[in-house]
Amino acid sequence: MAILHQAPGRLSNNTNNFKDKVFPQAFEKAELAKLGYEELEKYEMNLKVYRDYNNTIDTAFDEGKLEGKLEGKLEGKLEIAKALKDSGIPTEVIIKTTGLSESEISKL
Repeated sequence: MAILHQAPGRLSNNTNNFKDKVFPQAFEKAELAKLGYEELEKYEMNLKVYRDYNNTIDTAFDEGKLEGKLEGKLEGKLEIAKALKDSGIPTEVIIKTTGLSESEISKL
């Protein structure tokens, strides 16, 4: 009888062990092992589509970040060039300082 009284406490403590990363992976693999051939093929195809979709989103996000950084740098150069031009700094100095072309500076 003493064992039965101790069992509920032991079981509740052991359930915390299932929160480890290993157990969800093991349970997923066990679920996959129960699938038939066609179901497994469908699962793998859906998984491939899901991964392709996520990769597409990640790539677009990274490209957007890069494009935003480049636009920000150009805006900064244009602001500096305008301030230098308004201060009467010669165009040649502005070109050397900012790396902008003469035509970009003349539009300011």
